Amino acid sequence: MNYLVIGLGSMGKRRIRCLMANGIPNTNILGYDLKADRRSEVENKYKVSTTSDFKSIKLSDYRAIIISTPPDAHMEYALQAVKASVPMFIEASVIDEGMESLHQLSEENNVIVYPSCTMKYFQGPKLIKELIENNTIGQVFAWQYQSGQYLPDWHPWESIQDFYVSKRITGGCREIVPFELVWLVDLFGNLSELSGLKSKLSDINADIDDIYLLQLKHKSGILGQLIVDVVSRTPVRTIRITGSKGTIEWDDGQKTIRHFTKETNQWETIKLSLGSVEKEYINPEEPYISEIKDFLTCVEHKTQPYYTLQDDYEMLQILKKAEISSTTGKNQTI
Repeated sequence: MNYLVIGLGSMGKRRIRCLMANGIPNTNILGYDLKADRRSEVENKYKVSTTSDFKSIKLSDYRAIIISTPPDAHMEYALQAVKASVPMFIEASVIDEGMESLHQLSEENNVIVYPSCTMKYFQGPKLIKELIENNTIGQVFAWQYQSGQYLPDWHPWESIQDFYVSKRITGGCREIVPFELVWLVDLFGNLSELSGLKSKLSDINADIDDIYLLQLKHKSGILGQLIVDVVSRTPVRTIRITGSKGTIEWDDGQKTIRHFTKETNQWETIKLSLGSVEKEYINPEEPYISEIKDFLTCVEHKTQPYYTLQDDYEMLQILKKAEISSTTGKNQTI
């Protein structure tokens, strides 16, 4: 069975490793990219064949396709894949244009579309969900979360001007807001209303807003605050969750989860695994490998993913509402 990876940047290369880690031979993978240096690296490092001629690729020859292009090119390839009735995995989205057409065609052709939801596979969010479901801190009242990293450090080997996160429509913060909302909404429930602020405060050479601040109210009544930035000089991903019986804190940089409960009257610290981190990457391989494993399982059994294209579309509507709120100064209902 053959697999096609479209886009051979950092994520495309990671997905090739994910396929191989899940038992797919390198000889059964084809990589596509227009850039010769990317194709050369993939051929030399992973012994995977590549091409720059998309027209020469017959999509129906592939068991599944992974789309790892910049977000503004996702639909170009996804719509071709769905018309060829080929299951597809799509990296984190930030543009909803074309998603409704893709959803309609996938329903008509019974094609699996698996949107990326990587944060659900991270050790921290998985353990936090377990603690909350076990009622460790009782009823959840509120949460505060920050996710940030200095934009030029995302891809230190290239200028941010050559990286899609420096463009306004696909900017770094715009991408990470829905990326994080995927697991936060899954954990705390759907939203009822929000307010948002966004701004360009740094001297980073990119026409993007570099900080987003969202105040969120869930339908359950839980209140949340999300800060996403591309200015933090040390990567940060931390959350504090307040409950009726205690508190949970996760610091991804320190690889720890702490929780305090009224019953014990003390903090308990859980040390998280560092995982396997590829050179020049920050996040470990394991969550991404598990995500692709689930995608391959969906393809094998012809089952729909837990996180659907409709779910992904709804995350992008939250992003839009936050941006409208920032412009108008008014709360938005969801």
